[in-house]
Amino acid sequence: MATSYMDYTLPTTEFTYDLSNNPLFKKDENNYINALSIKQLNTLGNVSLLDIFLNTGNVVEPHTHQNATELVYCISGAAVVSLINPFTNELLHFPITPGQVANVPQGWWHYEVATADHTHLLAIFDAPVPEAIFGSDTLRLTPAKLLAYTYCLDEKKVQEALAPIQKTVIIGPPADCQPSTAPASNGAPNVNHQPYVMPNVQPNMQPNTQPNNQPNMQPYVNRLPYWGTWVDPRIIHEPGCPYYTELPVNTNNQEER
Repeated sequence: MATSYMDYTLPTTEFTYDLSNNPLFKKDENNYINALSIKQLNTLGNVSLLDIFLNTGNVVEPHTHQNATELVYCISGAAVVSLINPFTNELLHFPITPGQVANVPQGWWHYEVATADHTHLLAIFDAPVPEAIFGSDTLRLTPAKLLAYTYCLDEKKVQEALAPIQKTVIIGPPADCQPSTAPASNGAPNVNHQPYVMPNVQPNMQPNTQPNNQPNMQPYVNRLPYWGTWVDPRIIHEPGCPYYTELPVNTNNQEER
């Protein structure tokens, strides 16, 4: 719905816009995203969009939109829209071809993978300016020490794995990506690196509508402690974790209160 307080008689009123004038991200000539929001077209109401161009194997990286639902429409080519349903804890894959759509509810973790060259997607949002939290930012900004401690991982391996992520990726793999593959026997680098292919994805795949019948399984919202409460890590940590060291707990603030 358009804003009711706007004066449409003003000479600054905008009714048309060329999205090529507002690139959001460009990996190369075949993989890029242009954006349109109320910042570019002031007569837009509660709607915005991303114009997405991808070649085979390129990925709009895992991310969430905290303020909008996303409707992905395939104009040309083909892609797989994947999302995690937080109510069933399932990873779902939805292949789309020209004329087909996939819908991602607000706040759900998702990503898109192009499965054909010259794929053109239109992502439509029910917000005047779409917001996003990208997986690359979550990984590079969360301390490796915390990730290792929380998930019982080897901190050095976590640091090594995440070290190449120095900025927001948006379209992956990055243009300067050097895949970790074993060298050929003659010492020459392996140049036959294949693009990522979605496994076991069938056309027109339907989501799993069967209820979760695991015995005594409570909804996911009841399986975690209330936020703001402190839980002794010795209670919830995996027993026998070789990387476990108890973090110091500062109780000075609590005593002062």
